[in-house]
Amino acid sequence: MRTSLIVSLCLILATVAATGAVRPVMEVEEDVYSYNSADNGAGPMWCHGSTCLVRIGEAVFAGGLETIADAKPLNNCRWMLFVRGDRGWEKTCFDESGRTREPCPLVGFPDGRLFLSSNPTLDAEAYAGPARPEVLQFDASNPRAPARTLLPTWSGQPRFTEHSYRSFAADGPNHELILLQNVGYTHAEWSFLDRDGRWSAQGRLAWPWGTEYSKPQPIRVCYPNVALKDRAVHFCGVSDIIEPNETWRAFKQELTGREWDYDFRRLFYTWTPDITSEPFRPWVEIASREKTCGWVTPGDMWIAPNGDVHLLWTERALDERLREKFFPSVRQSHTLNYAVVRDGQVQSRRTLLAAEEGQSDERPGRGRFHVTPDHRLFVFFYVSGSDAGGKSVSENRLLEIGPDADVGPAVRVPLQKPFTDSFTATVRAGSPPSRTLELLGIRQGSGNTISYARIRID
Repeated sequence: MRTSLIVSLCLILATVAATGAVRPVMEVEEDVYSYNSADNGAGPMWCHGSTCLVRIGEAVFAGGLETIADAKPLNNCRWMLFVRGDRGWEKTCFDESGRTREPCPLVGFPDGRLFLSSNPTLDAEAYAGPARPEVLQFDASNPRAPARTLLPTWSGQPRFTEHSYRSFAADGPNHELILLQNVGYTHAEWSFLDRDGRWSAQGRLAWPWGTEYSKPQPIRVCYPNVALKDRAVHFCGVSDIIEPNETWRAFKQELTGREWDYDFRRLFYTWTPDITSEPFRPWVEIASREKTCGWVTPGDMWIAPNGDVHLLWTERALDERLREKFFPSVRQSHTLNYAVVRDGQVQSRRTLLAAEEGQSDERPGRGRFHVTPDHRLFVFFYVSGSDAGGKSVSENRLLEIGPDADVGPAVRVPLQKPFTDSFTATVRAGSPPSRTLELLGIRQGSGNTISYARIRID
C-alpha cells in the first residue's frame, strides 16, 4: 500500500510539474541600438526565420543593421556586431566597406566560433543586382579581432541578388552549419559546412509545384524556420508568390493601384535525414488559408531528442478587404498554432490561443520556442487586443508544452515593455539549451530601437 501511494504521488507531482504554471523572473531589460528606416523593404527583424542573437558560454552577441545615411536603396545598409559585457552592450565591429539590403543572422559553436551571414552587393551604385554570399567567422573570446571570410561552395554558379531570403542554422554540439539562399522564384541553393571546416556538400531545394493554380507555377517558400541536427535538415516556410488567384488579384489592384500583391497563406515543410547523402523529401503542406485569402506566418521549430519536429505558426482567417464581396459569411480569427510532425506526417496539432470574431479578441503574435537543458519546451508569444471585459491587452506570455503535447496555463511575463517581435537565443543557431530565455527585438512604444531582455524561468 505504501509503495502504491508513493508511486501515485510521484505521478501526480510529475503531472503538476509538466502542466503547472511557470514563473518567469525578469533579470535584464535594456536597449541595444537604434536605427533609421532604410525604405528598402527590409529591416532589422526581416530575417525572423533565423536569429540575430547568439550565446556562446558566458558571452552573448547581437547582430544589428545600420542604415547608411548617404546611400540609396536597396543596398543602403551594413551589418553591426554587438557583445554584452560588464558595461552593457558594446559595438565591437561593423562592415566598413560592403553594402547590403537585409539583416545578417548569426550562429555559434560552443568552441568559441561565432559566424555572421553576409550578402554584400557587387554593385553598390545599382538599385538592384548581383550579390556574393559570405560567412564571417569571429572569435567569441576576442570579437574585435578581424573576422575570417568564408566563401560557401555552391552547386554551379547561382545568380544571387540583394533579395536573399536566406536561412542560417547550426548544430552547435556537432560544430556544423548550413546556409540556404533563394534564387528567384524557382529554388533555394544550400551549402553545408562540416565539423572539419569544409563546405563538403551543396545542392538545390526546388520549391513545391502549384498544379492547382489556374496557371501552374513553383510556389516560392520564404521566411522559413530551419533546423540542423545530426546532419538532418528540417525546413518549414510560407508561400510567397504574386497573388495566384486572378479574380482576387484584379480586385486588389482596384483597391491598391498596384499590379502586384503577394500571397502568404500556405505553410510547407520538407526535410532530409542526412544533408550530405539524401535528397529532401516531398513537400508537406502543414496549414493553409487558401480558401479565404488568409495569412500564415511561420513561428519556430524544435527537433526533440526522439526526432519529432515541433512547429509553431500563426494564422489569420481572411483578408477583410475581400470579405464583403467574396466570403461575407466567414468570421475573422487570429490563432497561434502548434503541431508535431514525425517522418513527414502530422501526429498532432492544436491551437494555443485564438481570437475569434464575436468572442475573444486577445490576438496572438508570433510564437517562439525555448528549450531547457532537461528538454522542457516553452512557448513565448505576444498578445494584443482586448480581454473579455473590453480592457486593452498588450503583453508577452509564456506557457509550457509537456511530453505528451499537453499544454500548461499561460502566464504573463512581467516586462516593463512587451516585445511585439523578437529573436531568441535559439538552439537552431547553436545557442545551448538554458533555463534563461533571452530576447532581442522591438518593444512596444520603443520606436526604432532594438532591445534585449533576459528572463529566468522558475
